[in-house]
Amino acid sequence: MTTIQTDVAVIGAGTAGLAAYRAAIAAGKRAVIIEGGPYGTTCARVGCMPSKLLIAAAEAAHELRHTAPFGVHVDGQIRIDGREVMARVRSERDRFVGFVVRGVESIPEADRIRGYARFIDNTTLEVDGHTTVRASRVVIATGSTPTLPPPFQVFGDRLIVNDDVFSWQDLPASVVVFGPGVIGLELGQALSRLGVRVRVFGVSGSLGPLTDPAIRAYAARTFNDEFCLDPDARVTEMGRDGDQVVVTYLDREGRSVTERFDYALAATGRTPNVRGLGLENTGLALDARGVPLFDAQTLQCGNAPVFIAGDANNILPLLHEAADEGKAAGENAASYPQVKPLARRAPIGVVFTDPQIAMVGQRFADLAEGTFVTGEVSFEDQGRSRVMLKNRGLMHVYADKVTGRFLGAEWTGPRAENIAHLLAWSYQQGLTIAQMLTMPFYHPVVEEGLRTALRDAAAKLEA
Repeated sequence: MTTIQTDVAVIGAGTAGLAAYRAAIAAGKRAVIIEGGPYGTTCARVGCMPSKLLIAAAEAAHELRHTAPFGVHVDGQIRIDGREVMARVRSERDRFVGFVVRGVESIPEADRIRGYARFIDNTTLEVDGHTTVRASRVVIATGSTPTLPPPFQVFGDRLIVNDDVFSWQDLPASVVVFGPGVIGLELGQALSRLGVRVRVFGVSGSLGPLTDPAIRAYAARTFNDEFCLDPDARVTEMGRDGDQVVVTYLDREGRSVTERFDYALAATGRTPNVRGLGLENTGLALDARGVPLFDAQTLQCGNAPVFIAGDANNILPLLHEAADEGKAAGENAASYPQVKPLARRAPIGVVFTDPQIAMVGQRFADLAEGTFVTGEVSFEDQGRSRVMLKNRGLMHVYADKVTGRFLGAEWTGPRAENIAHLLAWSYQQGLTIAQMLTMPFYHPVVEEGLRTALRDAAAKLEA
């Protein structure tokens, strides 16, 4: 058994863990980073990047099928080679992972410990029985894994999560998706566009991250024009028949329908990776999931010299948030017992469906009724959107009735990923609707739709 003394021990070499390690080193502290799994972040290996590779292939297929309205005719059958699609997904995914791995391997070898860490006490860790790490402070950055609700276990090895999709050698004929959240919507639509028969089931009417009822209803209608989506499904039975999964549900008329699929994809959320960490050996208070109770501003667990960052704390499981949290946790670990709150950036989220979904600032559900006005625009007749035949979308922007300050937005529509950044910058600067309308809008661009929504909000503020 090797014993290592260090100022800061970081558990997990993902986005948050790497940021925490580098922040501690930059603060002049001795730090080690411990990882038991393969190097490579969730984003690069099984998240953002491979999913966008699959979506890019799906978009190519979709565009080829919809050229006729422009007078451009693609004669002959469009052939999708599933093996070639997945070969590119895996190849480019491995390239992105390679960049991350090289970054980790650039860390001095003495600072990298391979193995799974387990707490012996608040600041003592045992790594796979071969190393004891005695640290002054610890950062937990162990990420998360897909949640698999027990009823789905009936599907056996035909039950998959998004991680499994990116290891496919070929595309299946059919997939049932449980969970119309970000992952379920993105993968469901992409697979459908690549010729896979897809049905997406949800509960309680939820759809992606949307909380605005009007935007959510519009998005549901739009996606249903393309693939089968039931955000409030009534599934009555699930089972397995040979190599297929069997799902029985009630359709909109209340009739019982049974369908068979090659796979069941569970996109029902993610769970922090804290099991097996031995947190019961610490003095930390834990919640019902076994996650340490922590201050969302400082990321400190109680009064202990322990901090938790990234997907492991499940506040905002997004790459840029994980990077910011990791840096803050590393800095606070280095300066402990002096800690400072993390200055969070403007909330921003994008779903890479078509049309895209985006949210910026405060959500509709977070706003007190009667305190704000809503500016609206439909992209159905928006100039540039109609030119491109991308004219599907509805946007709501929210403004404070008293100050006129821009509070947030929820929408679905074209180029939402770009518009979201303009709005996030405006929100972070505390701009009013009037100030935003003094900014330039070129013609003809999709962003002119945003201007229409802002003008609608300004008129309601005046009234």
